[in-house]
Amino acid sequence: METKVFCVSTGEDIDECLVNNGGCDHFCRNTVGSFECSCQKGYKLLTDERTCQDIDECSFERTCDHTCINYPGSFECLCHKGYTLYGMTHCGDVDECSINNGSCDHGCINTMGSYECVCPPGKKLHWNKKDCVEMVKCLPNAKPAPKAQLVCSKSGGIESCFLSCPSNTLFVPDSENSYTLSCGVPVQQGKAQQKRNTTLPSCADSLAPPIKQKARFKIKDAKCHLRPRSKEKIKDIGKQAIIGGQFPCTDNCQVTFVNLKCDSSKKKRRGRKSPSKEVSHITAEFEVEMKSEEVSDTCNLDCVRKRMEQKLQTAIKTLRKSINKQQFYIQFSGTEYEVAHKPAKATEGHEACSTGQVLQDGKCVTCSLGTYYSGEHNQCLPCSPGTYQDTEGQLTCEPCPSNDGQGIAGARNVSECGGQCSPGYFSSDGFKPCSVCSLGTYQPEPGRTLCFPCGGGLVTKYEGAVSFQDCETKVHCSPGHYYNSTTHRCIRCPVGTYQPEFGQNYCISCPGNTSTDFDGSTNVTHCKNQHCGGELGDYTGYIESPNYPGDYPANVECIWNINPPPKRRILIVVPEIFLPIEDECGDVLVMRKSASPTSITTYETCQTYERPIAFTSRSRKLWIQFKSNEGNSGKGFQVPYVTYDEDYQQLIEDIVRDGRLYASENHQEILKDKKLIKALFDVLAHPQNYFKYTAQESKEMFPRSFIKLLRSKVSRFLRPYK
Repeated sequence: METKVFCVSTGEDIDECLVNNGGCDHFCRNTVGSFECSCQKGYKLLTDERTCQDIDECSFERTCDHTCINYPGSFECLCHKGYTLYGMTHCGDVDECSINNGSCDHGCINTMGSYECVCPPGKKLHWNKKDCVEMVKCLPNAKPAPKAQLVCSKSGGIESCFLSCPSNTLFVPDSENSYTLSCGVPVQQGKAQQKRNTTLPSCADSLAPPIKQKARFKIKDAKCHLRPRSKEKIKDIGKQAIIGGQFPCTDNCQVTFVNLKCDSSKKKRRGRKSPSKEVSHITAEFEVEMKSEEVSDTCNLDCVRKRMEQKLQTAIKTLRKSINKQQFYIQFSGTEYEVAHKPAKATEGHEACSTGQVLQDGKCVTCSLGTYYSGEHNQCLPCSPGTYQDTEGQLTCEPCPSNDGQGIAGARNVSECGGQCSPGYFSSDGFKPCSVCSLGTYQPEPGRTLCFPCGGGLVTKYEGAVSFQDCETKVHCSPGHYYNSTTHRCIRCPVGTYQPEFGQNYCISCPGNTSTDFDGSTNVTHCKNQHCGGELGDYTGYIESPNYPGDYPANVECIWNINPPPKRRILIVVPEIFLPIEDECGDVLVMRKSASPTSITTYETCQTYERPIAFTSRSRKLWIQFKSNEGNSGKGFQVPYVTYDEDYQQLIEDIVRDGRLYASENHQEILKDKKLIKALFDVLAHPQNYFKYTAQESKEMFPRSFIKLLRSKVSRFLRPYK
């Protein structure tokens, strides 16, 4: 600060901070003949040395593992779903299986960011993805699921076929000119169908093996774009259909499952001038159920099967004719779609996006969960109550297993369907009517098919219990412990686990690769990452204590080796370091030439220093060791380093040994600001870059006094090179 003010009559120093806080945004500190502005934590002082600006910590590298939210003077780290925060800024995978077995009925497998329940042989996973149910092919009281229906008609010598898909549909756009469409539930579900929560059929349906047929169709001069039919075409076809007759597969041509794969490719014609021709192929797989009620004295099961096979073959022949004439359509939610069509000369407005997408702010956006694409309205509509949609970009919604029309509009999965059993209740399918959990059992979640026993002969305080805490245990366990139902004792959570609540029967595993320093931990903050050390050879980098900025773990040893490129030396900046001294220097950071205790030592400390320091290595290489004991712990350190050309040794030494570099609080804050440290390193490693950071467009990078300090040293050093 250049300004010095003294009283003329007495020569006494005037306290400028008493007048309008010296013009400082935050703090003003009077000095002899001058004053100095400083900022609150989380703010930095601009070049005018009065204005404070928020530091955007989210603009720094390595601030947060996942998501960073900046606030005035602070910031917050958030983790993706399935991960939890530890060490203040780091995210680790949550081991859901350690939390009461993930609420799985049988086995639980943890995965990165998620988990899955598994069932023993002979059972399969219920729609709630947690319970195991018998591998039955039907539900006794279930209503028959609506079937797909194939209807063909002839008008004016042209065959037209319509496939109606009322439920259990999946539309997957594989590419711009290719898609897969499934309708119904196959006997053996493939990967595409396993993604969906399909409902079991009613036991009124036939249990005889279905009839399977596969066919391949070719369409010339057409692309595989599933497009809504224009209303004009539907009206014209409707008038003609009155005159025309219908084909055999119309009375009861219901198919259990249809899978269509439409793929377009260009077929080159012979000759140079002949343009390529669009050819689309449709591969269709059909499954048709046999009806047991159709078996009679005159026609046994084999007879019925042959009739159905002939009927399906006839339908496929008719379908082939309709596809050749491009008269094959599929109906979803009251909208008819062309399976493949000739490329339009003029692109219509609604064709700007693919099916299942709508135009928003000039971009194509896929219909979200809980909605379906309506070709009639060319928009995404919410699923009506009693239906749900758990996949993006679909053309219809699926009926809820309850089939009672209850639930919320826009349900995104089965769990949002209405009519589920409440916590403390259960039923064979997870839906009403429900039974209450009996004494000695509990159920914490809705829509379950069973209740969990307390174990060890324990009973609950009442029927309909919703957690293990409702079980009348012999003792009440405090946080950091879990109840053992066999021994009826409270056991301390082992190392690597924690329990923040009272009266639980499990401990939660630490996230990711973290662990705790001791058993009986009560919070995830006790979980620490112990990874540290390594070989460092880059031009710049960081050395940080494990789990930084969270507290480092006990009994850890970290060793780093910095081996700079040839003819380069090492500059270290220690912005601040937190090593508690209560345990008589049990935690130590040391930097020396090699692992030998007698080698040249550059830096060593076992204390906390919030005042920064910069220094050059006394050797060309650095061996760095950090050791902690079983006593106290602290935040530790994050130490940046940079390597510089040994020709600049005199300049670097001149800068880091100048007391003015640390005398001002504002200068000290520069050595703690990651962005300014990076800029400073850029100048120190390449002094010519000084002019870039003091240019007009970068004048807010450093305070004026700091620029003045660098200017005198850099200019004097570079003068001989001019």
